[in-house]
Amino acid sequence: MKPFDTTMSFGEHLDELRKRLVFALLGPLPIFIVALVFGGPLLDFLIAPAEEALRDAGLPAKLLATSPAEPFVAYLKVGAVAAIALSAPWILFQAWLFIAPGLYKNERRFAHLLFPLSGALTIAALAFLYTVLLPVTLRFFIAFGSTLATSDVATAPLPDGLTLPSVPVLRADPPAPEPGQMWINERMKELRLAVGVAGEKPVVMSLPMSAGDGSITQQYRISEYVSLCFNLGIVFTAAFQLPVVMLLGGWTGLLEPRSLGRWRKHVLFGCAVVSAIATPADPMSMLLLMFPLYALFEFGLVLMRFTTPPVATDGDQGE
Repeated sequence: MKPFDTTMSFGEHLDELRKRLVFALLGPLPIFIVALVFGGPLLDFLIAPAEEALRDAGLPAKLLATSPAEPFVAYLKVGAVAAIALSAPWILFQAWLFIAPGLYKNERRFAHLLFPLSGALTIAALAFLYTVLLPVTLRFFIAFGSTLATSDVATAPLPDGLTLPSVPVLRADPPAPEPGQMWINERMKELRLAVGVAGEKPVVMSLPMSAGDGSITQQYRISEYVSLCFNLGIVFTAAFQLPVVMLLGGWTGLLEPRSLGRWRKHVLFGCAVVSAIATPADPMSMLLLMFPLYALFEFGLVLMRFTTPPVATDGDQGE
């Protein structure tokens, strides 16, 4: 018997749906366990844009945890995000196994294009978010917060006989500082003090420093930053699926490339509205989503024009 030759009853459809849901939910579990092993490096990778943006603004390049469980919850969330992202092909494959018996032969053939396209667009969305939008958005908010409120710092001559102490400014920590030695780590924006030795490794304590005269100290909570990345990741992944939606609409006859081409101005306005709602409230991130979204619309039009829509016939079903 060839695949997809059988006709299933309603009860059998429910059983099949239940089985595919179970398989889809169990798929990310082993990846989640592996991701927890590498949770530390994954978290370091995720917060690297925030650290770099804070460091470039002359601010302490560290995130805050204001509750005992906050670092652990952020650690679990990063592992869950990695598991869902890496198991997406498996989840899509289970969805395909469920819907494939109800498709015509030529519909199944064209559907083979959608999964690689959807996966490639997902990777492109996450890469664009991490390398372009997230750094630009963080720099905008940090720069805005630094100039929002400033305080005047008074200056006066030193009293007679008083000499200010000197602390060396270094690009990196010394390899073996003696207890009591102090220095400023320019890259980390910290005043650091060696207080002892544990084994062969020096014990160093630090005090964060901020540049400028801003009255607002900017240090971000790790949980809020991870949630921001998670939410933006969902938004960008969904928005970048526009060509896939357009192809599905074209193949089912709901959308026609020539008609869509006459609505370019309206589509551009719609991209602007979606970008304004989906991104943080700054113009830069809105533009950084609006223009790629419109470019994906044009890309979808090209795919619709050069991809022959499947014409289903009753004789093709189940073949």
